[in-house]
Amino acid sequence: MSDTVNIASPITLNNGVTIKNRFFKSAMSEQQSTKALLPHASLARLYSAWAQGGVGLIVTGNVMIAKDAMGEPRQVVLEKGVDLAPFSACAKAGTENGAHIWMQLNHPGKQIPKFLNKQPVAPSAIPLERGLEKIFNTPRALTELEIEDIIRRFTDSAVLAKEAGFSGVQIHGAHGYLVSQFLSPRHNRRTDQWGGNAENRMRFVLEIYKAMRAAVGDHYPIGIKLNSADFMKDGFSEDDSMAVVEKLSEVGMNLIEISGGTYESPEMMGKDAKAEPQKESTKKREAYFLDYAEKVRQHTASTLVVTGGFRSGVGMNDALSSGATDMIGIARPLAVYPDLVNRFISDPTYVVDIKRPTTGSKLLDMAAMLDISWFEQQMHRIGHGKPLKPNLSPLKAAMGSLLSTGVHAFKQRRA
Repeated sequence: MSDTVNIASPITLNNGVTIKNRFFKSAMSEQQSTKALLPHASLARLYSAWAQGGVGLIVTGNVMIAKDAMGEPRQVVLEKGVDLAPFSACAKAGTENGAHIWMQLNHPGKQIPKFLNKQPVAPSAIPLERGLEKIFNTPRALTELEIEDIIRRFTDSAVLAKEAGFSGVQIHGAHGYLVSQFLSPRHNRRTDQWGGNAENRMRFVLEIYKAMRAAVGDHYPIGIKLNSADFMKDGFSEDDSMAVVEKLSEVGMNLIEISGGTYESPEMMGKDAKAEPQKESTKKREAYFLDYAEKVRQHTASTLVVTGGFRSGVGMNDALSSGATDMIGIARPLAVYPDLVNRFISDPTYVVDIKRPTTGSKLLDMAAMLDISWFEQQMHRIGHGKPLKPNLSPLKAAMGSLLSTGVHAFKQRRA
């Protein structure tokens, strides 16, 4: 990659679609659905703020493909028979100012809290561990017919997203959700065509992609969010991930976003959310998964996105000029400063400083899941037209989450 490439440079995907700059707004939990699980009007205002703020490609919070498979309350669901009007409003808002907006599509698999579903499903009947078995029931292994039905549901949702006006779709294949579960030898111990060896474990995601591609056509963008690794013993390894990336690239995947971790080992939250310190190399380069991206670059011609850790224009431009990533994934800073991209483009030396919210009590922070709920409250403020509040009280954010979502807001949550 030429060293002249920078954050303001346009990029053309392998299907000919051009994004106006290198900024990729990664998915975050939004918690802004109606009682009917449709997008609230606040979501359109939120997407408009990001589009007007200069983002080249916006990815929505994860949209579930079935109302009986929700990972948490107040998620948006897109399946056959729903009213597409509020989705179209979001798509229109997210494509203002020349931006693109892709819908992230997801099925949680076993990561469904007990209060939402008494009998979750997964590739194999293996419970979550590390204390999570208290919150999530042991799943039932999917039948082959059910697997085929879920593939169809992913495809139906992609078709509906295109019909509603979204610029593309992203498959959520990271963070321990269903696609990730199929890829992991720790969670997928099937002995049929959907499990066992690495080739069979990746069959599920490949069949989702192939079915989507046949339904939406060759020129409609499809991307995926994929773990670099699960960071769990006997889990999805870097070698596994690179093999999947290589295969996805071979079949034509347009964009691959690199993340990492699962609910049992939440690496995607960033090393600062765990007890151990960051590596010095990570601090210097900012992004958590940039070293992995440099390795995986040898295995794919698809557009690569690295998300997590970027805070300075200099760090972003260095990552782009090195060729390790094609786009800069940003999430939480955009929940606080929706015009952040415009700031970086007007001043490439700009640095954003987002401190981790805390009430001063680790126990209360964990109970309120402040690493998620504080940023959700910021997005609520944007969506409801309230003034920006970077110094929002963590305690007030926790209470706001309780009031808006109910007691379930204080149960375990995912990113």
